[in-house]
Amino acid sequence: MSGAPQRVVIIGAGQAGGQAAYSLRLGGYEGAITIVGDEPAPPYQRPPLSKAYFKGEMEAERLFLKPLDYYAEHKVELITGKPATRIDTARKQVVLADGTQLDWDKLIIATGSRPRKLPIPGADLEGVTELRTLADVDRLKRLAAPGAKMVVIGAGYIGLEAAAVGRQLGLTVTVLEAMPQVLSRVAGPEIGAFYTRVHREAGTDIRLGVKLEAFEGLGRVSGVRLAGGEVVAADFVLAGIGVLPNLELAQEAGIACANGIIVDEHMRTSHPDVFAAGDVAWRPLVHYGREGRLESVHNAIEGGKIAAAAILGAGQPPLEAPWFWSDQFDLKLQTAGLWTGADLTVVRGDANGRAFAVFYLKEGRLIAVDAVNSAPEFIVGKKLVAAQARVAPGELVDKSISMKDIGARALG
Repeated sequence: MSGAPQRVVIIGAGQAGGQAAYSLRLGGYEGAITIVGDEPAPPYQRPPLSKAYFKGEMEAERLFLKPLDYYAEHKVELITGKPATRIDTARKQVVLADGTQLDWDKLIIATGSRPRKLPIPGADLEGVTELRTLADVDRLKRLAAPGAKMVVIGAGYIGLEAAAVGRQLGLTVTVLEAMPQVLSRVAGPEIGAFYTRVHREAGTDIRLGVKLEAFEGLGRVSGVRLAGGEVVAADFVLAGIGVLPNLELAQEAGIACANGIIVDEHMRTSHPDVFAAGDVAWRPLVHYGREGRLESVHNAIEGGKIAAAAILGAGQPPLEAPWFWSDQFDLKLQTAGLWTGADLTVVRGDANGRAFAVFYLKEGRLIAVDAVNSAPEFIVGKKLVAAQARVAPGELVDKSISMKDIGARALG
């Protein structure tokens, strides 16, 4: 490739970093590619960690995005277990923890995010853990003996997925959530009420609007003290209160950041030869006319592809509406779009059953859909959200009208 960079270095061996490398090779890039990861494993999927892997239904190797021999076969240098400690934009070098210096012509920062720490006494006690990496879940598996008391802090995707697995493994599970609704950051009240009921019916003690005071225990956690003095007994605690972007390397290098590394529509940062993708990127959300940071497989894959295309000088890949999913018990929640800002909510199907969908509209246009065990609603809804289509609420409610027909009418 004439004029192509000689070496691309990717900091971060997650979904975004791996995808960027794969897309570069797929696009015909023949220069050197180096992926730097701070974990010992090659790039792997994170979503199954809180589901099939925690439950013991999936081996670690099945999480890998590519077989190990892919990297040698495609001449992708994979450096694992050696975190990057500094980016030198003047010399175009990345410095690793062991002092290794890597030269680059183009740099992709895909450093992801890390769990937020609970700012209360006792957070450093043994048995207070997180769920972000393979090592985290291996630790959880050792703690999750049948009958053990598991307390989950935070009722987001990770917290509820882990709570569901906990019950299936025979644990006593309590979920403590500060907000008045579960999944409050990612879904509307109908979905929140549904999942609260499902988990309670499964035997999970879900407590909403809870304020924590401290973790109790001598060396090892034994309970969670709530405001008012009540102590919830715990053999171990899983803290899942959200994540923070790993943007410090970029900040120290003088690259512009907000709540993430600021990028344009090509995932290019304020430095013309540096790109960012995945959880760490603060990017244009073209379907919503604003900027933001997304934490999802879709965002990581899309960002990796876009950064690779920009380096290759190729056309930008098509942009999908943001999409997410969550598996809890026998329920698959599939989401397309971002529901905040909706002025009308429409429920299709029976929200008291095990299959229904919630559509969110703003000024007559569909901006998001949550589909529980309802694949057609998700598949068609995702296309409608991407097109910012106008949809008649009455048609969405009417189950006698198929989603295929609704989509065909709205998309012309």
